[in-house]
Amino acid sequence: MGRAFEYRRAAKEKRWDKMSKIFPKLGKAITVAAKEGGSDPEMNAKLRTAIQNAKAENMPKDNIEAAIKRADGKDAATFLEVNYEGKGPHGVLVFVECATDNSNRTVANVKSYFSKAGGGLVPTGSLEYLFSRDAVFEFEKTDDIDLEELELELIDAGVEEIVLQDNVVFVYGDYTNFGNLAQALEDKGIEVSKSSLKRIPTTPVEFTEEQLEEIEKMIDKIEDDDDVQAVYTNIA
Repeated sequence: MGRAFEYRRAAKEKRWDKMSKIFPKLGKAITVAAKEGGSDPEMNAKLRTAIQNAKAENMPKDNIEAAIKRADGKDAATFLEVNYEGKGPHGVLVFVECATDNSNRTVANVKSYFSKAGGGLVPTGSLEYLFSRDAVFEFEKTDDIDLEELELELIDAGVEEIVLQDNVVFVYGDYTNFGNLAQALEDKGIEVSKSSLKRIPTTPVEFTEEQLEEIEKMIDKIEDDDDVQAVYTNIA
């Protein structure tokens, strides 16, 4: 009984730890979107997506509303979206997306994570061609969804691939078709749980378990930074 209690407590603490890191990032994405395009999700697709992704992570409604209100506040910080590119341990390529109100602080922090791991930043744009930028939508597979039929119906909206994994459907398309695909899925009555623009490596590289341990230590430090919104690598 004692072990079961300890296990449940450890699992709870792990969830709390995850929430304490991810909720501020989700809130910042909502604030940035609301500041850019207004606080009405119906009129602001970027905000609608940010709210959708926050709900997928079980972010409380009060937190979401507070993040939207922050964008309208007189003292609301002006966040800048910036990207950094670098090479980490064993030559792994890393793309870091940030939202910051102090770019000097952010670049110094990101640079330190790379240098402490034996890597470094590279000039902006150096890795751009090694990643494709894809629109990605996720939703649960239900019995009434025929994936082959769905793929045919989404061709005009720009679908490139549909993948089923653990009963979750992933719809991929070029990032320029994000809005078209979002609308097409909505028109079909499909409730998307998460949607995003991801950077997918064009030539993924395999690393050994030992190499991955070193790489993941650096990635963990980068992802823990409050200014970092997403991290992409060329790991296969």
